[in-house]
Amino acid sequence: MKIRNKLAMAVSAATMAMAGSAAADVTLYDYQEANSSYEDAYVNGQFSATDGNGHSQSAYNANIALDYDRVMSSAQRNIGLKANVDGSLSRGSGAGADTESNYIATGSATADTYFRPGSKGAFWYGSGTLGLKKDADDPFSKIGVGLGYGRVVNVTPMAKSMRLIEALQQQGALRATPSKATYLSVAQVIAREAEYRSKHGLDSYEQYWISDIEKALMASGQVKGSLNAASVIKSRDVLVNEFISTRKHGWLVRAGLGMVLSNYDGSDGGDPSLDIGAEYHRPLNNQTQFSNVAHFSSIFSDDDTGYRLSNAMSLTREISDKVDWENSWLLDYNKAGDNAGTDITTNTLTSAFRYYLNNQLDLTLTAKASKTDDDLANGNEKTDTSLNMGVSYRLR
Repeated sequence: MKIRNKLAMAVSAATMAMAGSAAADVTLYDYQEANSSYEDAYVNGQFSATDGNGHSQSAYNANIALDYDRVMSSAQRNIGLKANVDGSLSRGSGAGADTESNYIATGSATADTYFRPGSKGAFWYGSGTLGLKKDADDPFSKIGVGLGYGRVVNVTPMAKSMRLIEALQQQGALRATPSKATYLSVAQVIAREAEYRSKHGLDSYEQYWISDIEKALMASGQVKGSLNAASVIKSRDVLVNEFISTRKHGWLVRAGLGMVLSNYDGSDGGDPSLDIGAEYHRPLNNQTQFSNVAHFSSIFSDDDTGYRLSNAMSLTREISDKVDWENSWLLDYNKAGDNAGTDITTNTLTSAFRYYLNNQLDLTLTAKASKTDDDLANGNEKTDTSLNMGVSYRLR
């Protein structure tokens, strides 16, 4: 009997060790589902004011920005929609200073269609861009078509699956660490949140969604009976109340030709363009996301030809469930044509802490440094620095 008990204990220990090893091997890279979507939409606002101390009028500066990013992915096609609106209202402290306002808005749509559905290989794409700017003669509009290679996968559902299973383990709701297959199964149900919302309605979908997530966990055999009330509440808290920033993995490159239909300066459209782009995204772990997006565009004009090169690098670190640390570096180089003025290089470094009051509202502390170089500055360029506190509201 003692030998049998010892053998049972050894088998149990080995099973737990294997489960622990399987858990250690689970990463965000294991999620390769092509059918997914995500939507990020934020409204950011900042306001500052200074008193004139009785000698001049008070000065103020208000900024508001809307950022929207949506990607709908399937085995055959990825559709991306982006929009950005920046507006400002300011007044100086000098006597009689006027109020000044400014705005710029851009929107774009891109559709990548893969020659072999479900692959990470070659695709063709079509794109369109529209821009509006205050005091511009015309809107900016452009269309393009080209070829590309690679695929970027939204792995946020896997990040949520790992977070959920970790929380349930801490509650003691699971007998042992589930297998990698269970993590993937739970992630696949999490990824279908929009489907549940559409089918059952905004007020009722959560019960069906979380119920199917529970079924995926129970299929692993590691749930003690079924999830109790505390575990269900915890599941909802992780999936609905906690915010996890978008996690992406993969790379792609694209190159194509475009045509400018209209421009801000009111010049006639019809100028062709060459466009080259590249993206690289890698979650360093479940708390850290690295991304780099580069773009080159040259417009060929009879009068003049220049080009623009931009590179946006970002690193986001989840400090805790309530705090994200976002860092970015934007390099923008505008090469003017022979008859179009000066070359301009802008470097902007930003570091921001976001404190989430809830899933939609957060307080943001942002430090920013920006330097613009041009041919006429003669080495006298200045670096503009700022430290601002603002509020951000997550629409989606």
